[in-house]
Amino acid sequence: MNTAQDPYQDARRPLDRLLGNYSGDHRHPTNQMIHWICVPPIVWTLVAALWVIPVPPWLGRPGFWAGAAMVAALFYYLKLSRQLALGVFVAFAVLAFLTDHLYRELGPRTLLWTAVAVFVLAWIGQFIGHHIEGRRPSFLTDLTYLLIGPLWLMAKLYRRMGWSY
Repeated sequence: MNTAQDPYQDARRPLDRLLGNYSGDHRHPTNQMIHWICVPPIVWTLVAALWVIPVPPWLGRPGFWAGAAMVAALFYYLKLSRQLALGVFVAFAVLAFLTDHLYRELGPRTLLWTAVAVFVLAWIGQFIGHHIEGRRPSFLTDLTYLLIGPLWLMAKLYRRMGWSY
């Protein structure tokens, strides 16, 4: 494939290499569409599951563990690209506000079971997409790609908007 078709060809930066490898496992248009549908809910389910873990009052409030995980992920993303990390920060903020609202409305037990149901359904979708693709999910070769999936979508969004990263 030439560089006009593949923005990750001849990757020089670690970000380009990671996104390029991930992109190589996600070329089929149906699989890409399924990822747009399934990856954001999967990220939300992780936020929600961490949100309901009890927090000692001296340490913080519900959502502390989710916030800590999002900060850790953001530090990783910052090492790869400040611009993409900013986009992920905005997405994390939206997910945090949504999850806090759902936590207060549904309670921790219902929120957790809702997250589990969404997680299972979204992963079924992901595996269907990879079956269509004819390739294994990237994270089966390297768990780092669990963090790259959301970043890959953010990079695609940036390119569609004409923004650099």
